[in-house]
Amino acid sequence: MAVAEPESPTRRRAPRVDAIRNREAIVEAATAVLAEQGTAVDVREIARRSGVGMGTLYRHFPKKEDLVHEVLRQEFTGWAESARREAIGAEDPWAALTGFYQQALTGYARHRAIMENFALACSSPDLDGIRQLRLVIEELCARATDLLRPGVTTDDLLLLLVSLGHAVQVTDEHHPQRWHRLLHISLDGLRADHRSPLPADAAPGTDRKPDSESPPAVRRPSTQDSSAAPRSSHEPRRRRTNR
Repeated sequence: MAVAEPESPTRRRAPRVDAIRNREAIVEAATAVLAEQGTAVDVREIARRSGVGMGTLYRHFPKKEDLVHEVLRQEFTGWAESARREAIGAEDPWAALTGFYQQALTGYARHRAIMENFALACSSPDLDGIRQLRLVIEELCARATDLLRPGVTTDDLLLLLVSLGHAVQVTDEHHPQRWHRLLHISLDGLRADHRSPLPADAAPGTDRKPDSESPPAVRRPSTQDSSAAPRSSHEPRRRRTNR
């Protein structure tokens, strides 16, 4: 009797067309809803907009975090690719750098989920879109080396993007265009005509004040110290007894 060979990975059945279609519909609906309402949205709203049942949604994305991660991955990847094309098209390196920030922050302001998760996503090196975004910034930094003040690094430019993104978030409701002013001020500070050296990154554990700035230690009186503190005026005196 012949023994059936185990099914190899290459012979596994490909996903059905309707399953692929359902996944795409879920991600498309989630992208729109997350952009409008942020990550606090109920997944039932995503299922409703995508036209699938909750069971179908959970088969593709067992946890809400999985769906949010997929949306952010696609958004950051598209964001990085768009920024790369714009940078290549700009002949002036400074115009490419400023155009990148303008485009990135404009897209950031239109997407609530990105606004809520950008700083966290930048700390996740495994997110494909962030890796590509970093490569774009490295390229822009290399092109504008002669125009940037000495010492500016790719990490500086990425952190600046995170900081400006936070400014977009805190001003979005009441002053939605104020970040343009802060961007102009920040970019002006990156120019090469600012020659003052940048402070070095502090090594771990060196953010403590130097000993010369530490307050003097307070000497505690010893139990054997003859110069003990005088007795409080409120302390009752012991009555002397005559023997």
